[in-house]
Amino acid sequence: MGVVPETSVVIVDEADGEGTVSVKNTDNHPTLLHTTIEPIPEDNAEFVIATPPIARVEGGATQLVRFVLAGNEPPNTQRLARVSFSGIPPKRPGKNEIQTIIRQNLPVLIHPQDLARNDKPWELLKWSVENGELVVRNDSRYVVRLEQKVQLLPTQQIVSLPAPYVLAGQTRRIALGAAAATPERVRLFPATVYGFSVEHYDAVLAAGAADPGPRPGQGPGQGPGR
Repeated sequence: MGVVPETSVVIVDEADGEGTVSVKNTDNHPTLLHTTIEPIPEDNAEFVIATPPIARVEGGATQLVRFVLAGNEPPNTQRLARVSFSGIPPKRPGKNEIQTIIRQNLPVLIHPQDLARNDKPWELLKWSVENGELVVRNDSRYVVRLEQKVQLLPTQQIVSLPAPYVLAGQTRRIALGAAAATPERVRLFPATVYGFSVEHYDAVLAAGAADPGPRPGQGPGQGPGR
């Protein structure tokens, strides 16, 4: 019920200058479609504009919403925001009713013109355990989206990430607490560019990062090779 976008992710390619999404009013009465761009906490710059921001959509009809890049500087990396589609039904004369507003919230991904497509950007993440923290570094130009819960192996410990994404150039650190054994791999559950979940991916933790101190028989300057 309500307004339903045709896709689960809005992609705005710099090469095209804009992206478009069709939003259908599945109700049998008109509705006001409000489209709002919502920045994420780590990136509150306004780099995309939705138009029209408000549109009347008849029952069963479809509205095309355009997403246009804002600003004059081209993006150097993929960037992430959210978009909210809200359908506000009309008030019926003489009726004192509580209106139900149904919202659909989707990610918006900006893709630079000079950046090649990568269907598996999660393979570029670098994982390690340092000083009792799980560390994930994204040195690439891609945004990686994934489930917030990852699993350390073979310890089976479940770790919650702060958000379901790792931005380009971002490093996240998550405290692990006491562990009975040293993890060797991390299992993550990524999402494709178009928002579909794929089979889990196991990444190797950086060699030696789980134990920053010297091992028995090693001096301070004789840590394991990398």
